[in-house]
Amino acid sequence: MATGLLALLDDISALVKVSAASLDDVPTQVAKTTGKVSGIVIDDTAVTPKYVVGLDPSRELSIIYQIAKKSLLNKLLLLSPAALILGFFAPWAIPPILMLGGAYLCFEGYEKVHSMFATHHADTPQSAGDDLKVITPEELEKTRVKSAVRTDLILSGEIVAITYATVADKPLVSQIAVMLAVAIFITIAVYGFVGLVVKADDIGLHMAKENHHHRVRAIGHGIVKFMPHFLSILGYVGTAAMLWVGAEIIAHGIPFTSHALHELEVALANVPALAWLAKAFVCAIGGLILGGVIEKVVVAARKLF
Repeated sequence: MATGLLALLDDISALVKVSAASLDDVPTQVAKTTGKVSGIVIDDTAVTPKYVVGLDPSRELSIIYQIAKKSLLNKLLLLSPAALILGFFAPWAIPPILMLGGAYLCFEGYEKVHSMFATHHADTPQSAGDDLKVITPEELEKTRVKSAVRTDLILSGEIVAITYATVADKPLVSQIAVMLAVAIFITIAVYGFVGLVVKADDIGLHMAKENHHHRVRAIGHGIVKFMPHFLSILGYVGTAAMLWVGAEIIAHGIPFTSHALHELEVALANVPALAWLAKAFVCAIGGLILGGVIEKVVVAARKLF
């Protein structure tokens, strides 16, 4: 009996040591994973501010908090457990799911580009019998939050899947710890920055008040003037990131295109910045073309059904 108890204690001690060793590697794995999902993080950060445009400024932080909360819950309670279960029972299903998410990003990115350059014609006047739908600010807020959470769910799914792929060969304890850490860190970083961006004009207005030093007022005026341009640039960056991230995810799932991207990086290895820009540009163009094809298929399917 005593011998069996000692053996059990030895097993527990060994398990604790292995778990501790695995947890020691967590910060390294988190840093490695964060680097791999940087494109998706940029996309998420750039896309989110548009969901509060035109709403009551006093509600901006509340709306961002709602989106961030649902994003974190989705990562922790839905996506991470799903990735672990799929990784254990059906690891073959993860790449196709990633590629489907990438296709959705390309489709969304193409629609954004199309809306930027399409010629908008005046709508035909409505007849007297047509009803106009009136939406309240509360309903608009709920609609915006739902739309933001839906887009974030796709991006979060990509982040979680890439995170799992990075730690798939690690012990289960390490997998769980890294996925939780990445989910919390990225959510706080993304939505903390988004909150700062959408309230920057208010900060600038506060700094520009007469009771502040003239240099502080000058900085405040500069922030107020710069933010509209910054938000516009951020929107373009978000669209580009959506296309390049989506296409790169799909490319890595196809041996031929994955090999071609690798060859491109090797060819420009002496200039890392140029290699990154070339890969991002090629992926963005590929994503735009693929998004256009998907859009045509979606339109045809809508007409058919």
